[in-house]
Amino acid sequence: MEPKNFLFCSLDAALLTDVAWHVHAEGHDVKYYIEAESDQEIGDGFVPKTDDWRAEVAWADVIVFDDIWVGTEVGTGALAQELRAEGKAVVGGTPDTDRLEEDRGYAMEVLESHGVNTVDHRVFEDFDAAIAHIEANPAPYVVKPLGEVQNVKRLLYVGDDDDGSDVVDVLRAYKKAWGHRMKGFQLQRKVEGVEIAVCGFFNGERFVEPINFNFEHKKLFPGNIGPSTGEMGTSMFWGGRNKLFEETFGKLEGWLAEEGYVGSIDINCIVNETGIYPLEFTPRFGYPTIVLQQESMITPTGEFFFDLAHGNDPGLEAHRGYQVAVRVCLPPFPFTDEATFAENSRNAAVVFETESREGIHLEDAKKIDGQWRVAGDNGMPIVVTGKGDTMQAAREQAYGRIDDIVMPNMYYRDDIGERWINGEGDRLLAWGYLGPQS
Repeated sequence: MEPKNFLFCSLDAALLTDVAWHVHAEGHDVKYYIEAESDQEIGDGFVPKTDDWRAEVAWADVIVFDDIWVGTEVGTGALAQELRAEGKAVVGGTPDTDRLEEDRGYAMEVLESHGVNTVDHRVFEDFDAAIAHIEANPAPYVVKPLGEVQNVKRLLYVGDDDDGSDVVDVLRAYKKAWGHRMKGFQLQRKVEGVEIAVCGFFNGERFVEPINFNFEHKKLFPGNIGPSTGEMGTSMFWGGRNKLFEETFGKLEGWLAEEGYVGSIDINCIVNETGIYPLEFTPRFGYPTIVLQQESMITPTGEFFFDLAHGNDPGLEAHRGYQVAVRVCLPPFPFTDEATFAENSRNAAVVFETESREGIHLEDAKKIDGQWRVAGDNGMPIVVTGKGDTMQAAREQAYGRIDDIVMPNMYYRDDIGERWINGEGDRLLAWGYLGPQS
């Protein structure tokens, strides 16, 4: 493919650095815009930058938005829709697809109106009303904040007590500590089973095959304990339009086409022997999911996104085995503490004991005089990936690569992918949700 002009836009935090870096390395012309002042050094030395993304719109052959947020407000879907109306090729959502993530009640309405099963759920704006509901309907529940505060990942709470008493205690604490910011939240009835996400790339008219199936590892510590972080790692594979796809996105394909959605969209589900229960949408790239998807694509990244944005079938070729991504972190992640970050992590060197950078992906990193360094203020410098014919082989490759990296104070989960090996894969196959990988 002839070199094209790609404009990558992070209108809040810097999230698309790695994708921009890889597209640039493939020989395309790239300009990357980062709105958040604290993140503007991320990608320095790796990716050409611009300080005015709107001034580059006419130059760009493809415009890529990384999230639904414009600062603290939802808004990239509206921008993408406006640019598409002007004839630009855009990877991004629409106002209604943005709303799938920002308004969980609306998301459940969309699912139900298209015949997709959902778990029992209610949206509350009043803490006392939610507590009264739990006391009148005792059961284990999940608390999911709505709006801007949902980005504080540690506020998501998955209850354990059969009568919901632990959730009542959490809501009382949230009312005191977060009542001024948490304007609403969703209570979902907790369902036991295997948590799996169905992720597809949509070209404005239909889903591109193959489909991606991935397993998020959100808690900070191995064994899935500790605070929620958004994501500590991901395991995945690519497959066909199996039952899991057809019972979820298969029923929404027409609606997404009416919206004109372009890009990655993910639906996280709990699956058991009785059914598939969608939990939440990610109508944008997932992080670090996108870097693992990019790593496992045989089709060049720039060519793929160019075709996707222009409504073509990219003819996606992907690795046919299994893939694992591990987020490598530094203090104070997942918390915010300027003093701790300044003392332990700011400008820290990322030292490689081999010449190879295979499977190493950027998050909050920059390059100065050839040296990789920590950038930003979040403590998430890199993601390390691995591939293999089995999940265990993918794990071994990823963790072998981590063994060749030195960063004082670095930490990561050492169990990414183990859930599949320890029985989740067998259960999904036994329940008939996963057909042969295509």
